[in-house]
Parts: sequence; C-alpha cells; structure tokens
Amino acid sequence: MKYLLLSLPFAVMLATPVMAQMASPEVAPIEALDTALIATMKSGSASASFTSRYDSLAPVVKSSLNLPIILQNSVGFLWTTIPAAQQDVLNKLFEQFTVASYVNGFSGYGGQQIKILPDERDVGTKKVVETQIVSTDGTPPTRLDYVMTDGDDGWQVTDVLLNGTISKVAVQSSDFSALVVSGNATQLIAALQAKTAALSGGALKN
Repeated sequence: MKYLLLSLPFAVMLATPVMAQMASPEVAPIEALDTALIATMKSGSASASFTSRYDSLAPVVKSSLNLPIILQNSVGFLWTTIPAAQQDVLNKLFEQFTVASYVNGFSGYGGQQIKILPDERDVGTKKVVETQIVSTDGTPPTRLDYVMTDGDDGWQVTDVLLNGTISKVAVQSSDFSALVVSGNATQLIAALQAKTAALSGGALKN
C-alpha cells in the first residue's frame, strides 16, 4: 500500500469506466475522474512524460476532490494551530502529492473496468457513491466507495473507502499525527515534498 490512502485506487490495476447515461450531481464528479484516469493510463502506455500527464489530470482531480477539506480532516484539530503561511504551503503540496500519486499509480492501460454501482447510501447530508474496479483476469472486484459532500463548488469527494470500510482520511490522519505539532507543520511539509519528488521521479519541483 502506498503512502496515504489516497493512493489506494492506484494500487488496483488500471480500469475503464462504465458510466450511466445521465449522472446525478453526486455521481458526475466520479465519472469525470474515471474518464480522466483512463486518459492518463493510455497516455502512460504511450510513454507520455510525467509532467504532461500531471498537467492533464490536475484540473479534474482538483474539481472532483475537495482537497482542502480532505487535508484539513486528515490533519484534524491541529489544523487551526498551524500558521496561515504553512497552511498555504500544505494545500499546494497536498494537491501536488495527490495528483502525482494518481499519475504514478495509473501509468498504463490494461483494459479493466470501473463500474459505478446503482445504489447510493445517505450518511446525514453526505452521499456515498459505490464503485467496483473489475479486472480482466477473473480476480474478485475491488470496491471503492466515495463519500460525497455538497459544498460551495457542488458535490465533491471528501473521503474514499477501500472495500467500503477503510477510510483514506483516517489512514492519512494516522500518518500525519506524528508529523504535526501544535503551531508547526514543517515535518509534514518536508514529508509531502519528499513523497511528491519520489512519485514524480523528480519531475515536480516544490
């Protein structure tokens, strides 16, 4: 498993989306993300550069996922103690890390399918969109559920549940807890810089 659960979809080998004809507002961001990932995988198979794939994918990741909220929820209550300047740096680095993780993980096309399941769950004001990643070799499908929240920019992903249970935010929170202290996030900043550099092979400069 890669660092931070946001990488989990990448460990599940490469897919093509199966989409409904008319997507509901909470499903549309998932369809857009899946479509962009397919393009990323195909361009990876065609040996496109990491930077070009990153630049193509980044806008869709930023619109489909509420990255600032995911980051804040992952850091937890210590977020409000971090100076504004460090918060700004963290938001930029977390965005780079997230997109780089997708580009690194979805690096080649293998013909699998991402199926958006018809059932949705309501969790308070949130909705959970269920998907399956189905391989072509007969192995059991991998389930990824997306927790969707309606905010200022419409419905966006605010958590990802592997196998319907393992929360990305919870795993990240465990990782971050040792790297943030009250009023200081320099260790987390350094960790995200290092991880992004490793994922991109040095293509992304912080």
